[in-house]
Amino acid sequence: MKQFIGTGVALATPFDSDKKVDESALRRLVQFQIKNGVDYIVVLGTTAESATLNKKEKEQVKDIIKDENNGKLSLVLGVGGNNTSQVVKDISAENLDGFDAILSVSPFYNKPSQEGIYQHFAAISQASPLPIILYNVPGRTGSNMLPLTVTRLANDFDNIIGIKEAAGDIVQAMQVIRDTPSDFLVISGDDMITLPMILSGGAGVISVMAQGFPSEFTKMVNFGLQEKVNEAYQIQFHLMDGIDLIFKEGNPVGIKSVLELKKLAGSDVRLPLVNASSELKSALSVFINQLK
Repeated sequence: MKQFIGTGVALATPFDSDKKVDESALRRLVQFQIKNGVDYIVVLGTTAESATLNKKEKEQVKDIIKDENNGKLSLVLGVGGNNTSQVVKDISAENLDGFDAILSVSPFYNKPSQEGIYQHFAAISQASPLPIILYNVPGRTGSNMLPLTVTRLANDFDNIIGIKEAAGDIVQAMQVIRDTPSDFLVISGDDMITLPMILSGGAGVISVMAQGFPSEFTKMVNFGLQEKVNEAYQIQFHLMDGIDLIFKEGNPVGIKSVLELKKLAGSDVRLPLVNASSELKSALSVFINQLK
């Protein structure tokens, strides 16, 4: 699955002043990724505020992105939840035309055991006609998918091809890289430790930061994959303050402010999220101007 090596972007959903999906801004955002060299786009992930989109809006977002992308980049669709039978039904009912893989988050809130997590993804594997990228993000789900569980899934199911690892733990990431098959993709889900993960054998990133800074972030990832360590870390060090800032008041609050400052899209988010503070917007503005 070489199309998922490199820089993937977790795309936000732009809203207009009435908090409706902003089609023109979403199209600009897709083109911005294409023109600046990212490798693939993740549709309807957490950054897309998918939890606040109704079924009709989700279909609208999918259709707009597929149309604007027009086959240029690979597309990954977020399909997950904490009700296993419902996720299986959703996958079976989903129109997956135009998508190359599914990103599925580990069950949240329920706090299942490792065996429960394994059985959840076993059921999804059997239902999915597309390759599956697991998503481990304990800060949001309330439970950590441990390396042993990931390794079991990687070995037992051919269509489970990788993991977006967002525990923020480089040691855990290294264990997954070490213990899974050589063709299993360990993808960073944490922008700040993307480069160390790549240099440990990771396959790249599914990034929030790259959405606002696709050229810079993609160069860093490519340098890392080429083992051009000094060049990669020069970019990493320039991006670090910005990475901290975009997550300071929650995601996608910060990155949407970046998109507004870059005149790509509005910064509005839907409740329970609230728009970025003036202090954060000011700090992001300074960062963007310094990066030029």
